[in-house]
Amino acid sequence: MRIAVIGAGPAGMTAAYEISKQLGEKVHRLDLFEKSDRVGGLAKSFHLWGQRVDLGPHRFFSHDARINSLWLEVVQGHYEIVNRQTRIYYRKKFFDYPIRPFNALRGLGIVEAARCLLSYMNERLFPTRDTSTFEGWVTSRFGKRLYRIFFKTYSEKLWGIPCTELDSDFAAQRIKKLSLLEAIKNAFFQGKDNKHATLVDQFAYPTGGTGSVYEMMQHQVESRGGKVMTGTGIERVITKNGRAVALELENGEIREYDHIVSSMPISLLVQRLPEVPEPVAVHAGSLKFRNTILVYLRVERTDLFTDQWLYIHEKSLQMGRVTNFRNWVRQIYGDSGSTILCLEYWCYFEDELWNLGSEELISMATDEIAQTGLVGREDVKEGHVEKLPRCYPVYFRGYRETMKPVEEYLSSVAHLHVIGRYGAYKYNNQDHSILMGMLAAENILEDSGHDLWAINTDYEVYQEASIITKTGLVINQTARQ
Repeated sequence: MRIAVIGAGPAGMTAAYEISKQLGEKVHRLDLFEKSDRVGGLAKSFHLWGQRVDLGPHRFFSHDARINSLWLEVVQGHYEIVNRQTRIYYRKKFFDYPIRPFNALRGLGIVEAARCLLSYMNERLFPTRDTSTFEGWVTSRFGKRLYRIFFKTYSEKLWGIPCTELDSDFAAQRIKKLSLLEAIKNAFFQGKDNKHATLVDQFAYPTGGTGSVYEMMQHQVESRGGKVMTGTGIERVITKNGRAVALELENGEIREYDHIVSSMPISLLVQRLPEVPEPVAVHAGSLKFRNTILVYLRVERTDLFTDQWLYIHEKSLQMGRVTNFRNWVRQIYGDSGSTILCLEYWCYFEDELWNLGSEELISMATDEIAQTGLVGREDVKEGHVEKLPRCYPVYFRGYRETMKPVEEYLSSVAHLHVIGRYGAYKYNNQDHSILMGMLAAENILEDSGHDLWAINTDYEVYQEASIITKTGLVINQTARQ
């Protein structure tokens, strides 16, 4: 077989890695195309000011033994276990996240805490009926006041739409079954059998940065005879009689393949397919992605705050999250006497923010971090900007109905395998994208018939439950759901 993979993010890179194990046997040719200059997608790492940084915070955690085993196979022991600390910054105070009720109520003060508890009790007595939106779903589990304080502002910064227009799927996948009662339970009972997946307080992190996992995969693919072509964009997938048969590169070259794995943005994929029915094209064009702007600041201090990242809930600040790369693993900052912070901003293409220049963005970020009191303006020595288009698939209300005909059409195209956050329009974590890549490879090599659309961030069914520790994989043979 001749196989092409579009995109070298976690999903595409994993698919290529798994397929490359059969090069010379089942696979005659394997080509991976990546438009940017390095592999890793949203999880890539790069060198900056003598240190190593990621594109924002990326923790890896999974209970799935298949995913964890593959991850350990790739990193070859080059990782550390990090004690997670992430907090919410609100009204110049820090609140634990995931929410710990007593910490939250203490930080809010007696009067506001009482109002939050009364709001929660009112929700129990008179429950919100419409839980199809993010606002309704979260309010039903935490009460209206806690929702407004700890969920509303951040979510509307991230998505750029009111929470009444955001589908409850986002909450169901990210917050999952967590509620105020569940959070209280976990505050008292810290055993692993009680702990909600959202409350994980340790995670494995590669000593070369998150992107080093995919760089190691690239090395293995190339050593087995596959080709990883960075800086090479795809113009379109060519289909014939309902089957994917070739790629047209941006330079006009046509290459024929037996199977094509795509993790390019689904709207662009459909827009460029030659045989797409008009209604499907219209639905695909209605899908929305949110862009990210990352502003890195080199700060001449090492004692800023102890979190890996902070969620910024202040309405007066445009930034939504701040990553402190000093608090991950020592190997990425080495002997440096400075700290690199990464401030995240989210916008659409048409927003003014997206069109600001680097100097304007660095100045804005410096002003905003100074306003928090965490860093003085005089401590910021230089900045760097990365603009990332189409990072987050927007779960607008009713998006499933928009997606359905797109999914059905792409599923009907033989030998086309659509995966990844961009490619499948799913708000995946790394582990879910890795799983998509693994299963796509199995579908091609073994004709396994996995439904790739069914893999999502609410995926919690495991053949074996496991966890990565410093000494390797620990498996619990009990199946979970």
